[in-house]
Amino acid sequence: MENLKTAECVSPSHPDKICDRISDAILDACLEQDVMSRVAVETMGGHGIITITGELTTNAYVDIREIVKKIVGDKYGVQVNIVKQSNEIAQGVDIGGAGDQGIMVGYACNDNDEMIPQELHLARSLCKYIYDKYPYDGKTQITLAENNRIETIVASFQKVSSRMLEMAVKDWLLYNTVIVGSPYPKILCNPAGDWEVGGFEADTGVTGRKLAVDNYGPQIPIGGGAFSGKDATKVDRSGAYMARYIAVKLLKEYNAREVLVKIAYAIGKVEPVMATAEIDGKKIEINTYFDSMTTQGIINLLNLRKPQFEKLASLGHFGTDNIWDK
Repeated sequence: MENLKTAECVSPSHPDKICDRISDAILDACLEQDVMSRVAVETMGGHGIITITGELTTNAYVDIREIVKKIVGDKYGVQVNIVKQSNEIAQGVDIGGAGDQGIMVGYACNDNDEMIPQELHLARSLCKYIYDKYPYDGKTQITLAENNRIETIVASFQKVSSRMLEMAVKDWLLYNTVIVGSPYPKILCNPAGDWEVGGFEADTGVTGRKLAVDNYGPQIPIGGGAFSGKDATKVDRSGAYMARYIAVKLLKEYNAREVLVKIAYAIGKVEPVMATAEIDGKKIEINTYFDSMTTQGIINLLNLRKPQFEKLASLGHFGTDNIWDK
């Protein structure tokens, strides 16, 4: 049986991505005024109502309803239920410990300049290309066969006819000089039919529901939870960025084909309880290889106190020219 690999990407106007963007816009607004803000904010939207809930400990004043309005307009009712971070969680973070337990995964490969799996690289490239032309709710999906030959392309976008969408896909293939190979890939545009109603009018969205898109696609394991809406004391975010940083460094140092990094933390503890890497399948311990795997060390190394996260929620957390991608 042929080894097929598939990954998808969603546009910034997809309901789940809108929720990611709102959560991270709230985080950015807090960090602009108070870099020590502790933020854990979730967003759910759909059918006229957007709900913001979670924990927020900050000296900043942010108008959450105004932030939502800037992203989606004023046609939605906004419910806000925000409380202060639990004192029992805070006591571990106050001493520099991790804000939660978890296993964070980082990955890098030599498939392309972004150092992410080729199927995700292509799905994201196509999604960006179409979204620049048609900034609506939409998805793309790429299936690769042997030798990374594109076998199937799927694109579904709101308010775009299948004919126009197919033209955009073919333009993208030519513009990016992608090696298509033979036979020519199957192209499926709006395979369920053209559609006008999208976004929160058609479906609900929730922060953190597109984990495979935010990470490395479905071929690479996912360790921690969602990134969006969380400040960097949450290792779901900072630990995952550090794992990617290490994977990129090791890929270049060893001139490897691929590197998989796993870092595990215990809530309230400063040092990770596990830090390993697989370089082209060979496992090594990296506890002493990098000296900045504490939460505070990662924050300082990767400059995670500055507002920057709404953009990441839209464009992708890895392979988009961040500190942890170099």
